[in-house]
Amino acid sequence: MDDLKQNIIHYALGNLIDLIGFAGRDRFNDLAAEYNPFSLFPEGETVIMIGRRITRGSLRGVEEGTNLADYGMFGLSWLNDEFLAQSTYNLAQFIERCGWEAMPVLPECGFRHERTNHSGAAAMPDFDYAAVACGLAEIGLNGQLLTKEFGSRQRFQMLITNARLAGDPLLEKPVCDQCGLCAAICPLQAIDAGQLKDRVVCGKSMPVARCDESLC
Repeated sequence: MDDLKQNIIHYALGNLIDLIGFAGRDRFNDLAAEYNPFSLFPEGETVIMIGRRITRGSLRGVEEGTNLADYGMFGLSWLNDEFLAQSTYNLAQFIERCGWEAMPVLPECGFRHERTNHSGAAAMPDFDYAAVACGLAEIGLNGQLLTKEFGSRQRFQMLITNARLAGDPLLEKPVCDQCGLCAAICPLQAIDAGQLKDRVVCGKSMPVARCDESLC
């Protein structure tokens, strides 16, 4: 299986996937069924998270106030629903050609009502948990997924496979230094750095500030 994992990584990196990480099903044992990826694929053994970067240039127009549309397309809708979705499909196809099954999963809450586990209960995998469990990211003070490569500038999608692949180590060096700048500069003051709650994933504890999303 080590060869299969390396072949998957090699294929992914050769096909414009910027981030890839692996986690075995044991890392999800403490996750409730409605958030557990293996509720969707009970015979699965491994979660694979893949990510593609939000390009620096797609944010430039927002910062300059000159082009507000490009981020919505190149940094959100097209990136997630087309570019990254194509990468997910291609990788699933590659894994199937290697003789294994691979279920692609989109991070769209709107599909929650369509996804049910084998018992009929609604299931929507926790992508934040999975990205941390796969060793790709941590959850920062502002509640966003942060990677050492791109900070908050990436989108993730998931594959669940019945191939038993070795998991990657969790991030050890913190990405978020808890400086509180995100709360200080939030224009709507939605982030309350004075109210923290630890988010724990596979024994990794990450302080997360309360965020009033109704203000956003």
